[in-house]
Amino acid sequence: MKTLRRLLPLFALLLTSACSTPQVEQYRNNKPQLDLPRFFEGHTRAWGMFRDRNGALVKQFTVDITGQRQGDALLLDERFVYSDGSRQQRQWRLVPLGNGKWQGTAADVVGVADGEVAGNALHWRYTLRLPVDGRSWDVQFDDWMFLQDEHTLLNSARMSKFGIALGEVSLFFRKE
Repeated sequence: MKTLRRLLPLFALLLTSACSTPQVEQYRNNKPQLDLPRFFEGHTRAWGMFRDRNGALVKQFTVDITGQRQGDALLLDERFVYSDGSRQQRQWRLVPLGNGKWQGTAADVVGVADGEVAGNALHWRYTLRLPVDGRSWDVQFDDWMFLQDEHTLLNSARMSKFGIALGEVSLFFRKE
């Protein structure tokens, strides 16, 4: 029993560190500063891949993105072409809420996407309804984007369902 009491703080520390996630605020001073409308307005191209939870490559894709402002909102028209020849389109409506916070909606997003920009980083959290083998799965995304220079944005998103890791999506965006 004594040993268990001594180990309890260690277990608590391991549990809290395993569950912690970076806060976007820690990137506030990173340069260059990410300005979502400025980066995505006009045409942007992206190359990406999905890897399963074991790291195996499942699918690759390209995305052509057209962005335009509509009042304060940013509209993004994304057109995906996958390595298996399939295609998909997603239209986002991103609305600034102030203090670096953003809210996004799309037809296959369940509810709204909540995002926050600080410095060169954007952190999105949302649930996406994905078609899987003729059914739909509601999958949670923990999505991080980092501006490298005025033309380059890197993206890494962890996917999970019921808290179980499904895999990771990685993208490289290039502003044309």
